[in-house]
Amino acid sequence: MAMDVVDFEIKGSEMQFVEIELDPGEAAVGEAGSLMFMDAGISMDTVFGDGSQQQGGFFGKLLGAGKRLITGESLFTTVYTNQVQGKQRVAFAAPYPGKIMPMDLRQLGGTLLCQKDSFLCAARGVSLGIAFQQKLSVGFFGGEGFIMQKLEGDGLAFVHAGGTVVRRELQPGQTLMVDTGCLVALTPSVNFEIQYVGKIKTALFGGEGLFFAKVSGPGTVWLQSLPFSRLASRVFAAAPQNMGGGGREEGSLLGGLGVGGLLGGVLGGGDDD
Repeated sequence: MAMDVVDFEIKGSEMQFVEIELDPGEAAVGEAGSLMFMDAGISMDTVFGDGSQQQGGFFGKLLGAGKRLITGESLFTTVYTNQVQGKQRVAFAAPYPGKIMPMDLRQLGGTLLCQKDSFLCAARGVSLGIAFQQKLSVGFFGGEGFIMQKLEGDGLAFVHAGGTVVRRELQPGQTLMVDTGCLVALTPSVNFEIQYVGKIKTALFGGEGLFFAKVSGPGTVWLQSLPFSRLASRVFAAAPQNMGGGGREEGSLLGGLGVGGLLGGVLGGGDDD
């Protein structure tokens, strides 16, 4: 079934948002919590699953919602429909610093596999499913890459990635080793498996984890320089762990020592003999 054809504009640099223009009767579907603003002529409708036109009846909607639940997403999505005669706009914001990538599913063969938390919004009619990696090694050790979202249709979908995005076109037999968190999306023709780093010393002290994602062509892969899991771990490591002081002493003097620790040292004269 034909998808809604929408116009869009991506604005911003580090913290981007996508502004979608809807003709009368057109609609976009957004991930929960991604809305930035919308014109007054747009109506919101929260639905089970992905709101695609392919879901028929209660069972189809329940199945779509169940797929989203497996990927860790909300059971519901929100459909934004233009109910007036003129053009209306709705905008969706990225959840953390990075880039928003417009994916024309028609040009990608109708299917795209992406990380489970990277989908931002899409034209109405794009179906959101799940893709399990078949190999046992991926299942046991794949982490972020084991269960991926499958976007299907012939319309536009918008995927968010952290940091800078690199698109690599892999030729038949060409192989790339990628950190599992840095792999954002890939076309179904790409072979994806998990490979052990190979050396115990590197695995224990290299700081890159025990496994790599091995992707082989032909096909296209999109890579991100800043996975959200890596960003979150750095923020947690630098955050104050108690009231008296901070975690890692970096950035500024006040940030490293903590306001309470600094004032206590000044007023109390410190503990040095």
